[in-house]
Amino acid sequence: MKWFDLNAIFKEISKIRWPKKEDLLTNSVQVLIFTAFFGIFFAICIFLVSALLRALGVL
Repeated sequence: MKWFDLNAIFKEISKIRWPKKEDLLTNSVQVLIFTAFFGIFFAICIFLVSALLRALGVL
């Protein structure tokens, strides 16, 4: 297989920049906050739409 070259694979792997612990922790906290914010946002949206539909007598 011409496209499969172990030397090229190892060369590409050596170019990878792995994140530091601090960067990984910061990014993880940002993702958790972002996810929690949108979870709360969509829960409020569902509550408001439900309340509106009840007020209109649809539900």
